[in-house]
Amino acid sequence: MFGMDKSKKILLTGSTGYIGRRLAAKLLENSNVHLRLFVRNSKKVQFTPSDKLEIFEGNAIDRESLVEALSGVDVAYYLIHSMGAKADYQELDKKIATNFRDACIRAGVKRIIYLGGLGTKATASKHLLSRIETGEILSAKPDQIQTIFFRAGVIIGSGSASFEIIRNLVQKLPFMITPRFVHTQTQPISVSDVLEYLSQAKDLKEESNLIVDIGSEQMSFKDMLQRTAKIMGLRRLVIPVPVFTPKLSSYWLVLMTSVPYRIARALVEGLRSETVVQNENGKRFFPDIHPVEFDEAIKRALDEVEKNQVLSRWCDSSAREVCDIKNEDRVAMAVLRDVRTVNFGEIPPKKVFDAAQSIGGENGWFRFDWLWRLRGFMDRILGGHGMPRGRRDPHKLRIGDRLDFWKVVDIQEGKRILLFNQMKVPGKAWLEFAITDNTLTQTAHFLPRGLWGRLYWWLTTPVHIFAFRDLGRWIVKKAKDMP
Repeated sequence: MFGMDKSKKILLTGSTGYIGRRLAAKLLENSNVHLRLFVRNSKKVQFTPSDKLEIFEGNAIDRESLVEALSGVDVAYYLIHSMGAKADYQELDKKIATNFRDACIRAGVKRIIYLGGLGTKATASKHLLSRIETGEILSAKPDQIQTIFFRAGVIIGSGSASFEIIRNLVQKLPFMITPRFVHTQTQPISVSDVLEYLSQAKDLKEESNLIVDIGSEQMSFKDMLQRTAKIMGLRRLVIPVPVFTPKLSSYWLVLMTSVPYRIARALVEGLRSETVVQNENGKRFFPDIHPVEFDEAIKRALDEVEKNQVLSRWCDSSAREVCDIKNEDRVAMAVLRDVRTVNFGEIPPKKVFDAAQSIGGENGWFRFDWLWRLRGFMDRILGGHGMPRGRRDPHKLRIGDRLDFWKVVDIQEGKRILLFNQMKVPGKAWLEFAITDNTLTQTAHFLPRGLWGRLYWWLTTPVHIFAFRDLGRWIVKKAKDMP
């Protein structure tokens, strides 16, 4: 039924997420693939439509939308999860998976490929249990459609949540007090190996349902921290203690790394469950894939970070609370504004635009960087995103990128950058940079929520004076100094 010699039409969901972005790029390397991306927001897609690639904007909750998107498709990749949603994501995951499976059957799709997590239902955390249940739902009708259910543990790659947590902890802490379940066993796997398994699965000559467990060598989370430290040339002491609860551990990760509380809690809860390979189907059905060892996976990830080659990050996903930007570019709704203009004279507009899109992250916020970081720290304490999220690339932005406590919601090359505030504020806030002729216009937009929203705006006006007054001028100064 399947073979590498046959041209295939493939639908990829989750194509703006961490795995999805990378898998899309890998699939497009295959001349026999016609790829259709199913997305909530087409603006976040980094690829240009062509005779090999089409983009379908829709919602996975809408069955008719799914059926239309799946028309003519041979293989469908399911990379959707709802962990960032405010509602009960377990129920939402079940509903979406059921819709997707039934829509695939109606559309005549032959194979679903799904990436879930290692572990057993008896010991699984809430997040892991949802991933397992999703796989079971997708696989529930083997007489009507085949499902290949991959199960992976910790995924190591530049930009992955697990890697960023490990790297941040090792970099920042000479000794680490950890929960006692840091001894729990797992089998991490390089993101490049995950992509290879997923890519090869579309051509697998097998017609029955499969559960394929994948991973490299078995180790504990303590081992991962210590081996990463050694690779980075650091000496780190890990001290497990029984009083460090999942809740305390989650708050600790929020303060020391870039992940928000909901994601941190899910990851910490996952540490309590052993996530090891339980079958040999990876070796049996994909004999030419030999997962790289943990040390090599870490070295590759560190190298990509060093060379600014991070293709995707964990926050690229469309989970609503964390990263969704659908309809978040409507600055016309704002009722309060702080507008500042800077004339940049003979400086090429492109240089001004490039300087504007390089702010934040390790590049900082110029003269009052400390003030921005203080505000970010306050937000972190309140359970928000704060500043540690940084940026994917030190020089370039794309729609959907995170930039400290901002999210990039619109870019018009050489003309406009629009950032949406993801801090905990009583309303919606944007920061816009617009270039017209030889003028840079910097505008802070705010849509207050109720009376407290308006009070917040006026109470923070003194801060705005310092944070916004010189920002545009420093951008122009940086542009002037650029080669």
